[in-house]
Amino acid sequence: MEITRISRTKKGRFALFCGEEFLFSVDDETFVTEHLAEGMKLDEAGLEELRRKSDAQRAKDKAFGYLAAREHASGELYQKLCRDFDEHTAAAAVAKMDELGLLDDGAFARRAAAWLVSKNKSRSEILRWMAGRGVDRELARQALDEVYEEQQADAPEGLGPEGAAALRLVEKQYAAKLAAGKKQNVLAALARRGFAAGEARRAVELWLEEHPAHVPDEY
Repeated sequence: MEITRISRTKKGRFALFCGEEFLFSVDDETFVTEHLAEGMKLDEAGLEELRRKSDAQRAKDKAFGYLAAREHASGELYQKLCRDFDEHTAAAAVAKMDELGLLDDGAFARRAAAWLVSKNKSRSEILRWMAGRGVDRELARQALDEVYEEQQADAPEGLGPEGAAALRLVEKQYAAKLAAGKKQNVLAALARRGFAAGEARRAVELWLEEHPAHVPDEY
């Protein structure tokens, strides 16, 4: 197969053609290192190897772009790259990012856990969020446990960190319902958010104890 025409794309890559047929585009590095030029002839194996090298570089460039926008867990980065590349190419790009020190799943998981706890998310919500971003399940649990352990001292007496998050959520969103005597509705809402039943109940009862004027006579 002969490369009959090479032209620049809008994204700055080099588009390769055989006759009127577009083959694929390559990055600058591949174009230079492979000494590509019009009139060059390649067999099927050579063409496939050229495509593989270009895809590998393109995957790395895309990975750099994702990481420049924000921090990613390695699993999340891999998932995103798999939208455009095969599994091997995506995995190689992730490995390169890790080699360059641009990935740290442990630090990512810990920062994410602290942030989500500050947003009054339940344990199950936090673990589900991390799973959706490719964080290893055990690593996510370990990071969350570390954050919970640090916050235990600040939790109200009788509550764990998850219960404390439930109490903050009650104060922020459900105080009016509790004041109206809708305790079961609030417990149901907390359950839908993934809070453990015991923690949710203790949080609600603590709020009612601290606001006796809002406790209905039948409570």
